[in-house]
Amino acid sequence: MASLTATLRYHADEVSCCAFSPSLLATSSGDKTIRVYSTVDFSELPYSPLGGHAYGVHCCRFSSCGSHLVSCSTDGTVVVRNAETGETVAVLQHPGRSPLRACALAPDSSLLLAGASDGTVALWEFTSNTLRRCSQVSEASVVACGFSPCGQMFVTGCTHGDLKLWDTDVNLLSSVKDAHDLGVTCCCFAPQFNLDDGCAEFRLASCGQDSLLKIWIVSQREGAAPAMKLLHSLTSQSAPVLSCAFSSDGELVVSGSVDKSVAIYDTNAGTLLDTLKQHDRYVTAVAVSPTMPWIATGSMDRTVNVWRMTGRVGETGDDSAPASCQGSGLPGEAGLLLQTADWSEEDVQRWLCEEGLQELAAIFRANNMDGAELILLNKETVGELGIESLGLRGRLLRRIEALRAKERGSDVPDEFLCPITRELMEDPVIAADGYSYERASIESWLRGKSKTSPMTNLPLQTALLTPNRSLKMAISRWKSSH
Repeated sequence: MASLTATLRYHADEVSCCAFSPSLLATSSGDKTIRVYSTVDFSELPYSPLGGHAYGVHCCRFSSCGSHLVSCSTDGTVVVRNAETGETVAVLQHPGRSPLRACALAPDSSLLLAGASDGTVALWEFTSNTLRRCSQVSEASVVACGFSPCGQMFVTGCTHGDLKLWDTDVNLLSSVKDAHDLGVTCCCFAPQFNLDDGCAEFRLASCGQDSLLKIWIVSQREGAAPAMKLLHSLTSQSAPVLSCAFSSDGELVVSGSVDKSVAIYDTNAGTLLDTLKQHDRYVTAVAVSPTMPWIATGSMDRTVNVWRMTGRVGETGDDSAPASCQGSGLPGEAGLLLQTADWSEEDVQRWLCEEGLQELAAIFRANNMDGAELILLNKETVGELGIESLGLRGRLLRRIEALRAKERGSDVPDEFLCPITRELMEDPVIAADGYSYERASIESWLRGKSKTSPMTNLPLQTALLTPNRSLKMAISRWKSSH
């Protein structure tokens, strides 16, 4: 039912969210960036990656027409951008500067909502960027939120496990206590709803730490409070379910789990249709394109996989994929555990296809390039292949560097990575904030306009840097053993 079309390996930390517009895919990460791709060939846009957040980005969302892209972060801000140019339109600060865990736009883009770690939600008038209200909705952290397709109410989910429905004045309409034992992780409304005999009926999906994906019916008659009724409790995943999303017609629901799997269900019947197992670590994000047959899944393994659906999703869009990519997985399918150096020539050909570099396939085939040759390519040796396009050479080198980073980064202790670049440190130094950084990175940071800590966002009392010799020795020992 779904086949892997592309694997995007550009983030330097775990992927936190995926979002589609009619023509773009956006992904956010703990590396403080948002990356944006065209859904035509999943090439990265020229303005990507987007910075602007001081800490990891938890969530990103497009407006329904695709003209705006919003993101929220631990730094307590929502950044609004023009989706065509990447230009920052507004930076909205949570009144209490609380870390923001989730954000959502109303279907008509009139309101912007963000859920915070202090149990509040902030609601802004989107067109004027003015704060409408900031209200306490939970004693626990608000980690999920979303508007109904009519735009007249929104749902919140918290780490205590409650689901609550609110009107746009933040008046409580309905709630389910302990909807998920140990906490909600994600919730969303289906894009479509039914109106029959004066009763509006919505579908709502929620998932949580109890390893369940639940489908709810939210029904509301004019003048009455909405009621929530459990339709299905889906149990095919064996560990906490971290993310969920509906297809554009609401007929399918997709979920990602700590068990590294992606499950696709029939919403109405509650039956499992397909299970995708291509990620190496927790699946933290899922999204379904509103116009084309794509599912995007993001993971703690730092990759984003794009899947092509057949038959039921995206029938109104372009249901074709390049012939050379159809049905292709990561090199070798069964060879997922292989290091790049062990790839065959055929594996390299498949990898080029996944990365949107099909035009280089003939050159690599003529030079009998296997994985061992691929991983050793650099700026000098790539020139010997006769690739005339400077852009193609650059894209190839970036993809190869991402491969290297994935292989060396999968087991690298986090404390060995520079907080700024997320790369293995060679000359670690301690800054005034008590954190260790790669010397060149923190010196470059200090030469800029910001004299604040990259980690705490507080002013640094001094620019003095102290060599961290014990950390340098630990990194050296780790490198020798690996």
